[in-house]
Amino acid sequence: MRLRPPAYPLITIDPNFSIWSASDKLTDTDTVHWTGSPVIISGIAVIDGKEMRVIGKYGNELVPSMKQISADCSTFSTEYVFQDAGVRLILKFTSALIPDDLYHLSRPVSYLEVRRESTDGKKHNVSLRLSVSEQICMNIKGDDDVVTEKISLGKLSSVSMGRKNQQMLVRSGDNLRAEWGYFYLTGEGETFVTVDGEGMNFVGINSELGNKPSLFTFAYDDIKSVEYFHKQLTSYWNKNGENIRDEIVKAHGDYKVVCRRCSEIADRLFIDAVRAGGEKYAEMLELAFRQAVAAHKVAVDENGEILFISKECFSNGCAATVDVSYPSIPLFLLYNPELVKGMMRPIYKFARSEDWKYDFAPHDAGRYPILNGQAYGANIERQMPVEECGNMIIMEATVAIATGDVSFAAEHMDILEKWVKYLIENGKDPENQLCTDDFAGHLAHNCNLSLKAIMGIAGFGIIKGMSGQKREEKKYLTMARSMALDWTKRASNGDGSYRLAFDKPDTFSMKYNIVWDKLFGTGLMPREVLTSELSSNRKHMNMYGLPLDNRKDYTKSDWLVWTATLADDREEFESIIEPMWNAYNSMTSRVPMTDWYSTITGFHHSSFSKSENIEKSFRNRTVIGGLFIKLLEYRGVLNVKKI
Repeated sequence: MRLRPPAYPLITIDPNFSIWSASDKLTDTDTVHWTGSPVIISGIAVIDGKEMRVIGKYGNELVPSMKQISADCSTFSTEYVFQDAGVRLILKFTSALIPDDLYHLSRPVSYLEVRRESTDGKKHNVSLRLSVSEQICMNIKGDDDVVTEKISLGKLSSVSMGRKNQQMLVRSGDNLRAEWGYFYLTGEGETFVTVDGEGMNFVGINSELGNKPSLFTFAYDDIKSVEYFHKQLTSYWNKNGENIRDEIVKAHGDYKVVCRRCSEIADRLFIDAVRAGGEKYAEMLELAFRQAVAAHKVAVDENGEILFISKECFSNGCAATVDVSYPSIPLFLLYNPELVKGMMRPIYKFARSEDWKYDFAPHDAGRYPILNGQAYGANIERQMPVEECGNMIIMEATVAIATGDVSFAAEHMDILEKWVKYLIENGKDPENQLCTDDFAGHLAHNCNLSLKAIMGIAGFGIIKGMSGQKREEKKYLTMARSMALDWTKRASNGDGSYRLAFDKPDTFSMKYNIVWDKLFGTGLMPREVLTSELSSNRKHMNMYGLPLDNRKDYTKSDWLVWTATLADDREEFESIIEPMWNAYNSMTSRVPMTDWYSTITGFHHSSFSKSENIEKSFRNRTVIGGLFIKLLEYRGVLNVKKI
């Protein structure tokens, strides 16, 4: 990968079990949780008696670092190469997030493979001392005493660590980490438990590195994963009471098979992405994949149905947020549409509850990891009526098309009927309300939001058509086409460009919501309108991309790729997204891929949270799965017959 990631993913399983390196060299900084809070992994290589750091720097500043030769990311793995004292070490971190294999997707085990080679032709004694701090199993170090246990798993040695007083699903919020469950470090060697000079606990393992690769695993058993409408649920992997220790042994046993499957998926992803949008586009997808998937938790409800619950990372911590799910779906439509259903189920359940009084779709179903109803309560000012109705119907339509099956939509047809009615009555010229770009504030007469309503109505027509109701299909698609033509008149600036809001001439904004018209092949919007709009966008391009609209210089990376997907050819698409690649490649804010940054400075956008006393910025968000939309178009998954 030529792209230099803003941060390197190391362990990416779910919103709590997520560890990154925020520097180009693995030894320059300590490893962190995606929030930036320290979660220290220390790795000390001992070569012929000489200690050298290969992971982190905590408490070992006097220990020299081994010379790092390279760092590289692929879809499922991050690999570092070190070379010193006649020895080369290759460290490969892998999280096997295989989307169409829910067992491996949800199994909370991440790998570190270490290989050694001689560079001088001589024999060397090499070992690795690997240790992990108590920060991995509590929100902040020192929150509680820890309990540890050394465990024998056949040929494997394992050591576990957890809080003495478990806080099982007690708190919810954004800037929080694990407060319950148990961490396991496993490999072949001698395990140990230590306490540093500040009283922080570590568990570790000493392992001799031979001619064969050495395999270590990091595992986390949260026992119960989420609270879902007042019931605590497990993840998929342990839905039948499976034991984490057995799963660790299985993970060591199936490593080669799992890696082979990951390589097959990764190779096809890269090749197709290059064909669809160029090498730089493909590299951004490689970096986005693990982040987008691991910002979710795979759980199973009381009926045995899959839930794929997102955390709205560093924007407010909401769970199952509709307008976070919506931009992420291109990735999941490609690899497992069942996961899109899993995003929607909490919203349908909440919308049917007595607590939801509105005739439009809810924004979310709680605050991670507790889903007992919307975080905003009855506050109408914080709702997104047109936004979420459009999102849910479009998501439902994409699932139906991708699977060739409308049964999921049929289960919820009464609610969908209510939501499409809301779009028909309110979507032509939306009133003053929030949309997914809520950080920009309320906006009346939002042209792009109106496009979402148009596509929501069209999506409902597609669902009706796939249900065999052809008259209804024609009715809704005709309605959507009429609204689209009317939109072209009311949104026009008169020079081939189109406005931010119907009542604001000489303004501009990305019109990303109309991208579904191209992917569906419905042809609602005249092609010349999209061509002229995209051409006018070029006048507003800055060094690091196209701003979201005329109000600020920031952009949203997901929406930028959706807008670029409106382009007529690959060359034009590449020219639009290349500045975004440049932004990530040079970004000085070393955080997991942000989707909100300045198109002038390339710096991630941030705001100060008074309630949490921390500087927050969009990072590690699943919306980055939206970058896959060009690949989704290339594979033709969503094309339906033009009506």
